[in-house]
Amino acid sequence: MNFRKATISDLKEMQEMYFETIKWVCKSDYNPLQINAWISSLDDSERWLKLIHSQFVLLAVNDTKIVGYGTLKDGNYIDFFCVHKDFQRQKIADNIFNQLEAEAIKEHSKTITADVSITAKPFFEKKGFITKAEQKNIRLGVELINFKMQKEL
Repeated sequence: MNFRKATISDLKEMQEMYFETIKWVCKSDYNPLQINAWISSLDDSERWLKLIHSQFVLLAVNDTKIVGYGTLKDGNYIDFFCVHKDFQRQKIADNIFNQLEAEAIKEHSKTITADVSITAKPFFEKKGFITKAEQKNIRLGVELINFKMQKEL
């Protein structure tokens, strides 16, 4: 397993992995309407391009395949955090998180925050995050619940 920063040429594979992971990994916590609303964010190509250019984007790569990634926005906010559906429970998320946390510390951040899905909440709790608020977001007329979480560094 190698780790490297993402480039614009990685974007399509990142988006495909995001789509597949949400569709399969989150299906026990979100219904099909919610999943479709969630993955509709793939249509916002400007946001994805901005992500690559303005955030710290760390990829986990197995041979030539992206198997996970995490992004750090403004040195203290985990914006995207995703591990390929076929590579769950292999410590990839731990490794990505540890490197994002190290980057936040390097940026002199005092806290690190994330808006976390129901599915990812137990992972973030194990990493020392506490829930600050339950959030109800409306996307395409569908309610999606997630959690504002924070960890002191």
